[in-house]
Amino acid sequence: MELINECHASHKRRYGYRRVKLWLEREKGICVNHKRVLRIMNKYNLLSVIRRKNLYRFRLNGKLIYANILNRNFHVDMPNCKWVTDISYIITPEGVLFLSAIRDLYDNYVVAYKMSTRQEYALVSETIRAALNLEKPKQKIILHSDGGGQYRSFGYHDDTKSGDITPSMSRPGTPGDNAMAENFFSIFKTECIHMEKPKTISSARTLTEEFINYYNYNRLQLTGKTPYETRREWFDAHQN
Repeated sequence: MELINECHASHKRRYGYRRVKLWLEREKGICVNHKRVLRIMNKYNLLSVIRRKNLYRFRLNGKLIYANILNRNFHVDMPNCKWVTDISYIITPEGVLFLSAIRDLYDNYVVAYKMSTRQEYALVSETIRAALNLEKPKQKIILHSDGGGQYRSFGYHDDTKSGDITPSMSRPGTPGDNAMAENFFSIFKTECIHMEKPKTISSARTLTEEFINYYNYNRLQLTGKTPYETRREWFDAHQN
């Protein structure tokens, strides 16, 4: 119980019992069955924060439609082949902050993100350019999105074409098509925004930056590694 409390203190009670088990093995050298960890967390009220449903959705009208090339094939053998993207929002008493992010399906690493108080296409464009500038991919990338207006705009068509990106789009009424992007924002909302409850736009920006850094470099996945560790291992093995 004390070690689980220590884990929660380090990760702000973000970890469920599976990740607590991995943390115990990695940080304390203790091998314990995940069912035992769950029983202890239940007994002493140490369960992670409960995920909340997304109550708001803001969509813009658009014109262009793309085929669903990804088609829920989330498996990939190397970085920078399949990216997923979406926009979410952070509601504060001071106003709303919009977050655009691109996640790599190989290791779940967030390759780029941008924030703005206005939900305009520029937010998406800046995210795509940041991802390309940071990663400098050597092959053509599939970038999957939902059917939001920003991704159906002519600007998105131009940015994906100039970036040598193949756009892929979810079919209407099928949120599971972009489940991997939705999954990241669910984690972000649950483990950051719903816990910290930022009161200002500035604090929301700071919390977002801190959490994405934590997510990429410190938060264990069920593989027992962070997204960055998985990514770094691939590049180290293929640097020649």
